Amino acid sequence: MLKRTYPSFRTVLGRHDVVRVAGAHHALSGVLAQEAGFQAVWSSSFEVSAARCLPDASILTMTEFLDAASNLQKALDIPVVVDCDTGYGGNYNVAHMVHEFEAAGITAVCMEDKTFPKLNSFADGRQALLPTTAFAGKIRTAKAVQSTEDFYVIARTEALIAGMGMDEAVSRCQAYADAGADAVLVHSKKPTKDEIVAFLDRWDGRVPVVIVPTTYPDWHIDEVREGGVSVVIYANHGMRATLTTLRKTYRAIYEAGDTMALEPEIASVRDIFDLQRMADWQKLDA
Repeated sequence: MLKRTYPSFRTVLGRHDVVRVAGAHHALSGVLAQEAGFQAVWSSSFEVSAARCLPDASILTMTEFLDAASNLQKALDIPVVVDCDTGYGGNYNVAHMVHEFEAAGITAVCMEDKTFPKLNSFADGRQALLPTTAFAGKIRTAKAVQSTEDFYVIARTEALIAGMGMDEAVSRCQAYADAGADAVLVHSKKPTKDEIVAFLDRWDGRVPVVIVPTTYPDWHIDEVREGGVSVVIYANHGMRATLTTLRKTYRAIYEAGDTMALEPEIASVRDIFDLQRMADWQKLDA
């Protein structure tokens, strides 16, 4: 069958003590994440932007991010969680975003409390945040306009990224949960997990906690589970690995003058056919 069926992200969350999510930027990378065993895929605005060689700075439009996310979801049997940056503008934009992503079959989105246009959390430069009440309003808008109870909204605070301190991060997440967020994502760029652990020690558990361990990669999944995290997103490792592999491959071909030494190390064309479900398509012509 060519038609894909997939559970909602809310359903997947109910089945696992910790949901592991891999970042992707196109359908093929999403299929490989599913193949590896991940329970969901993160349609990363950083990866989608970088695939166009553009900064992750609200340059691409909502429609372009929607196209990337919907192409991912069409190829998968697991749900896609979409990194929707700031919601692409104000409350009107958030309402439009929810309508469009939900209509495309997306069951979970994440919004962050930065001002629009945003700047990637790890880029040099000032990270400006909306007032708590303003972002809570975006969350209320998203929840008010969703069509199904299954739709899942993650509220992401950048308070620690912006250097505003733990009290601010906790109070913002409490306000976002009170506004209707289904989960909160607390982001840190420290080289250890200490900030996240401190947050978890203070969190009252009113909604699940999502983390993105980009800068503290040594936190093992067993410890993540014991710490009370519900969702862990490996947000950009696929693209970073792709860069390394493509550089090595292209240089090897150019320097060798042929591809003989490389052939045993790379996927076969048959492997790509299998990922494309070529045999299933060909049955339509039988």
